[in-house]
Amino acid sequence: MADPENPMLRQLADVARAHDDACQPRASFEAIDRAAAALIGHRLFTILVHHRAEQASQRIYSNMPEAYPVKGRKPITDTPWMRRVMVQGLPYIGRNADDIREVFFDHALILSLGCQSVLNMPLRWQGQTLGTLNLLHQQDWYAPHHVEMASVLAQLAVVAILANPL
Repeated sequence: MADPENPMLRQLADVARAHDDACQPRASFEAIDRAAAALIGHRLFTILVHHRAEQASQRIYSNMPEAYPVKGRKPITDTPWMRRVMVQGLPYIGRNADDIREVFFDHALILSLGCQSVLNMPLRWQGQTLGTLNLLHQQDWYAPHHVEMASVLAQLAVVAILANPL
């Protein structure tokens, strides 16, 4: 029997229960946000979906809606980050402000929120990247050992996205 005092198990069970909530996909995204905060850590947490035909990514969840409102869109450009995360489906870890400035056009806003590191986790389904789970925190926060838990949370987000198409 699983240990009911295991914090990881509790967080993942909370996400699973949130999938049953009628208020979708928000209930699931909020539970994933809480799990990501507890199990990995973040200051800013967003979920974006990729619209290939429109060459844009759309924000569908944000824990800081004043700075990063839901429904906001970012253009898709041909960059090394885009090829890594969106095309190859590989996670990206940026460790400091220089990494943030190099990759994100909105780096000034990101840095103003006290975020100097990032973990972008692709949301994958049937060999395609549907979007990204984005965690941002203080400098040098994210490391390769965070990727495994982020991949589990990303796949739990995929369920809510596929069940609630935009």
